[in-house]
Amino acid sequence: MASYKILTDSCCDFTNQQYKDLDVAYVPLTILFNGKNYDNFSEDADVKALYDGLRQGQTATTAAANPDSWVKGMTPWLEQGQDVLVLAFSSALSTTYQSAVIAAEELKEKYPQRKIRVVDTLCAALGQGLLVWYACKKRDEGMDFEELTNWVEENKLHICHWVTVDNLDHLKRGGRISATTAFVGTMLNIKPIIYVNNEGQLINISKVRGRKTAMELLVKKLQETGKDYDNETVFIAHGDCPEDAKALEKMVKEKCGVKNVVIGYVGGVIGAHTGPGVLVVFFMGSHR
Repeated sequence: MASYKILTDSCCDFTNQQYKDLDVAYVPLTILFNGKNYDNFSEDADVKALYDGLRQGQTATTAAANPDSWVKGMTPWLEQGQDVLVLAFSSALSTTYQSAVIAAEELKEKYPQRKIRVVDTLCAALGQGLLVWYACKKRDEGMDFEELTNWVEENKLHICHWVTVDNLDHLKRGGRISATTAFVGTMLNIKPIIYVNNEGQLINISKVRGRKTAMELLVKKLQETGKDYDNETVFIAHGDCPEDAKALEKMVKEKCGVKNVVIGYVGGVIGAHTGPGVLVVFFMGSHR
């Protein structure tokens, strides 16, 4: 058993079973939806209900994890005599990382004999999840605390996130594009292509016509930048479009030689901003 605990936050979009299988603890972000506050969720039924509501014009707002929640998340492991490695949601997209840093500084005074490291993953959704997955794999292979902390810092910018959005209406509602752009783009069947850059920001890099063309471009990025890396396992996330995710899985396996594909939802907090129909592939690559 490792002498340290890997702790993340719910924006890595794992299910409860995945947290359990990986032996990872997490701190939840929160969602206000239909007048109720929820901890961020990634379970199929819960996320589908959110996407159904968004399709009907309902809105959801989200809140970052605060320092108190991180203190509560870290304390049990420190009390058990374990060091804590935190892998947090991109600082460019949330204050969750900064809150974890504040909590860590507070706890270092209370537990001076323990090591606490907080890593800004500069990742999101199952991209953050993929980095956590690799960290758990390295932990189980015997990496010690300092070795793993260094490995994560050295490799986090090799986690590639390539995204396409199917429906422009939600981007319009979120103020990310104008009503005119959304209307024209919908008429022309335009699909934005987005990636996460080295600063952890979502960047709209290009536009293509048609869903299939967009999916082909995601696969092309895996072929180009992932070719020199061991991408035996690739993660795919979707915004309640499982058929498209399965189609993308088939393309990835046939064109890139990937053996294992892990498919999951874009969870509640991130899905509240991206809307239904988002589709993402995550992999290790030479650059983002």
